[in-house]
Amino acid sequence: MNNIIAFAGKGGVGKTTIASLLIRYLVKQKAGSVLAIDADPNSNLGELLGFKPTQDIGRIIDDISRNISQIPLNMSKDEFISYRIETTLDEAEGFDLLTLGRPEGTGCYCYVNNVLRNVSSKLMSNYDYIVIDNEAGFEHLSRKTLKKIDTLIIISDSTPQGLKAARRIFDLVKELKIEYKEIYLVVNRVKLNKKTDIDFPAEIAGFISEDVNISDAGEISIMNLDEKTQIIKETNEIFSHITERSRSCLKN
Repeated sequence: MNNIIAFAGKGGVGKTTIASLLIRYLVKQKAGSVLAIDADPNSNLGELLGFKPTQDIGRIIDDISRNISQIPLNMSKDEFISYRIETTLDEAEGFDLLTLGRPEGTGCYCYVNNVLRNVSSKLMSNYDYIVIDNEAGFEHLSRKTLKKIDTLIIISDSTPQGLKAARRIFDLVKELKIEYKEIYLVVNRVKLNKKTDIDFPAEIAGFISEDVNISDAGEISIMNLDEKTQIIKETNEIFSHITERSRSCLKN
């Protein structure tokens, strides 16, 4: 049985960084097979993990749209798009990566998200863990890229604006009746004396200190950060708690 873990949060709070740190944790712990899904059109997840994607859904759709003749006679366009994505999935050390990417032009992302939804549903049964870095903000929740998840991790910074946005995400998940088993808040860039002042309707899984800055690592991949690095120690403790709880929920 797999474990689907999704991240949500407003822009600029460190959502993608923390999602990449969870992928690192699962790989280093040898927790099982991991599929990382970069569902953010900005597509930064691979870079943080030290891996440059060779393909993404947007580029595959554009290529097929420009070269319709490559579609086999016994396949529809949608079937061929799914086939291309599934057979060109990026394989990194310890995890596979599926990237949404950006389609050309200024059109709506609805079709690209539909493709992502269909392809990811087919692939999920092949992995123990699926980690999804969603687009910043709220729109992706309304599109329901995923109708059902096991664990939702909302990321916020410690500002009133960030926490207000996190509360809106929590309320929207309830309003849209998105199925989940566990929901957590992780507060990033927080001062020590503010840790007890945060009121939130879901469990606060942990805090990441204000002085912990991933950019201090320079061009080093998150996968190669030293285990003694402060951000690794803090996030590993958070992820250990979340994954243990997730495993218990899945058993029940």
